[in-house]
Amino acid sequence: MRVISGSFKGKKIFEPKDNKTRPLKDLAKESIFNIIEHSNKFNAQIIDSNILDLFSGVGSFGIECLSRGSKKVVFIENYSGVLPILKKNLSSLKIVKNYEILENDIYSNKLLSKLKNKFDIIFLDPPFKDKNVDTFLLKLKNFKILNKNGIIIIHRHKDDNDDFSKKFKVVDEKKYGISKISFLTDLN
Repeated sequence: MRVISGSFKGKKIFEPKDNKTRPLKDLAKESIFNIIEHSNKFNAQIIDSNILDLFSGVGSFGIECLSRGSKKVVFIENYSGVLPILKKNLSSLKIVKNYEILENDIYSNKLLSKLKNKFDIIFLDPPFKDKNVDTFLLKLKNFKILNKNGIIIIHRHKDDNDDFSKKFKVVDEKKYGISKISFLTDLN
């Protein structure tokens, strides 16, 4: 796995040895960034944006954002089996300091209140078996941490039947192999 584009293009991203973490595959990652860059369905962009990378794992999505000129990326991960790899991947960037790692449970009630910024792009890549995404999206909406023109990108299993339409507008959805990528904007 490597960084696809930007200032760190070609840089190797270290992966975990266990099977409890499912790193974002290069094909799905490349497709997500192509959609962000070329979509006429929303106005979000990577350059100078604040990014929230939830369930960040090894940091593949957030590192790609840093490589492409994001203002700041906040990585949130609490799995001890992958945190050292996330830290290793970020420290290997050496000159980059515009990121923060929060070692927290995504579902902690205090987590969202700790966030100091609003975000232009929020990326969620929970375990495929996680069934709490709907509840978490409601929390995100209530804490109002998504900027007005921001987007939420969710990576799920292609057969998941999550219904995001009560909280957000699904503006695009693509399937790649076993993955489904949904792009959401706020209804308000």
